[in-house]
Amino acid sequence: MSLPAEAPGGESRQAFLAGIVCYLIWGFLPGLFIVAGRAGASPWEILGERALWSAPWAAALVLLSGQMDQVRRVFATPKLLGTLALSALMIGSGWSVYVWSVNNGHNLESSLGYFINPLFNMAVGAFFFRERIGRLGLVAIALAATGVVLQTLALGRPPVISLFLACTFCAYGIIRKRVDVDAQAGLLVETLLMAGPALAYVLWLGHTGGGAFRRLPNATWLLLLTGPATVIPLVLFSWTARRLPLSTVAFLQFIGPTLGFVTGLVVGERLNPLGVVSFAFIWAGVATFVIGALRAGRRLQLAAASA
Repeated sequence: MSLPAEAPGGESRQAFLAGIVCYLIWGFLPGLFIVAGRAGASPWEILGERALWSAPWAAALVLLSGQMDQVRRVFATPKLLGTLALSALMIGSGWSVYVWSVNNGHNLESSLGYFINPLFNMAVGAFFFRERIGRLGLVAIALAATGVVLQTLALGRPPVISLFLACTFCAYGIIRKRVDVDAQAGLLVETLLMAGPALAYVLWLGHTGGGAFRRLPNATWLLLLTGPATVIPLVLFSWTARRLPLSTVAFLQFIGPTLGFVTGLVVGERLNPLGVVSFAFIWAGVATFVIGALRAGRRLQLAAASA
C-alpha cells in the first residue's frame, strides 16, 4: 500500500501517522484493561471509570474545537438527544461486552468481532440501504461468513461475543451517520449520558469498599488512563478519516484487532486447529476487502485526476 498523494504541508503523511497511532492505541486497549483487572479492578469498575473519565476529556476537546453550541443544541432538541441516547446505548453495550471479554479470556473472540465488523457493515449496507457490492466484496463476505461458521464449530457454540460487538458497532455507525452533529460534540453528549449511571456505580463501589479506585494506587492510575485512551483515538480517527482515502483507512483499521489477537495469544489463550482455519478464512476475507478498497481508491483518484 502506498501513501496518498502528499497534501500541502505534508498533511496526508501526518494523517497517515495519526491513523497508525489511533489504531495502535485501540490495539493496546485490551492490554490496559487486562493489567487494570490484574491490579484489582473488576470489569464493571473498569467500564464505569472508563465512561466517567471519558466525559471530561471529551468536554475539553469540544471546548477547544468550539463545538459547545452543538452540544447545547442537542440538549435543546429532544429528537437529537433521543437519537444520541440510542447511540450511547450501543457504544456502552459494546464497551461492556468488550471489557468483560478481554478480562475473562475471550480476546481472540472479541478480536474476531472487529475483524468482521467492516464486512458486516458492507453486508448491512447492501441489505438495508441497497448499496452496491462488487465481486470482491461478495467474496470477502462469503469468506468471512465461512470463518464465522467454522468458529462456531471450533467453539462448540456461536461466537456470540464477536457477533454482538460487530452488531453494536455497526448499529452505532448507522445511528451516528443519521445525526447532524460533529463527532466530538456527539461523543461528549454520549459520554455525559453514560457518566451519570457510571458515577452512581463508582460511588456505590467506594461506599461499600469494593472498588479499586483510590484504594489501590496502581489500579487508580490505570483506571484514570481509560479516559484519554478512549477519547484520543476517536479524535485521531475523526481527523484522519477526513484526510485519507477510504482505502487507506480500510487498511489501517485492522491494526487494532490484530494487536488484540496477539494479546490473546500472549496471555495464554489457545486456538484449536479448526479455530486456526476459521481465522484463516476471516483473514482471507479481510485481505479481499482491503484489495477491493485499494482498487476503489485508485479508481476514485484516477477519476479525480481526469476531471
